[in-house]
Amino acid sequence: MNKKVKKNLIEFGVIGAVVLTLIFTGLHTEVFGFVQRGILKTGIMDPNLEAQASLTDHSKNPKADFNMSLINSKGERVEMEELRGKVIFFNMWATWCPPCVAEMPGINNMYNDVKGDDVAFIMLSLDNDFQKAIDFNKSKGYDFEVYKLDGNLPSMYYSQAIPTTYVIEARGNLVLTHQGMGDYDSKKFKEYLINLK
Repeated sequence: MNKKVKKNLIEFGVIGAVVLTLIFTGLHTEVFGFVQRGILKTGIMDPNLEAQASLTDHSKNPKADFNMSLINSKGERVEMEELRGKVIFFNMWATWCPPCVAEMPGINNMYNDVKGDDVAFIMLSLDNDFQKAIDFNKSKGYDFEVYKLDGNLPSMYYSQAIPTTYVIEARGNLVLTHQGMGDYDSKKFKEYLINLK
């Protein structure tokens, strides 16, 4: 075996060992999420607000389905209907999903900048074990509440991708659906949310 082939085999072996170590220790989500966080900063994954901004008459958007029951991290039941009349930022995520992990710091920053009586956040965990989502949120020091479903997900929120984010404006119309990760910690997106009140 020549030296070049031997060197390539050693390199592939080291890379394979690192990848397997990340997977078996559970650190792969964090590491891949960190890498994807860098991709978010390029702006190529941002929600298409230009297309939404052209729709000044949101009455042409579909009515949001408020028939959803949730449980928060304290075990309290929350009906989505209670949020009617507010702008709702609704994100479906999971702790095992690297793109979800990547967008969380930006969502937390955005949450702290726009939270209030007029804007509500539903951070819906799709983890099978809800305690993992609670522990993750606490370990990261995020300020938003996390939820799990208590019943069925309305069909209008079915998605083949996670994360998926929906925005519902104050009159109850679904005005934005974004599949995949996005950078929501931008002045443009925060202004977009605030203007939906």
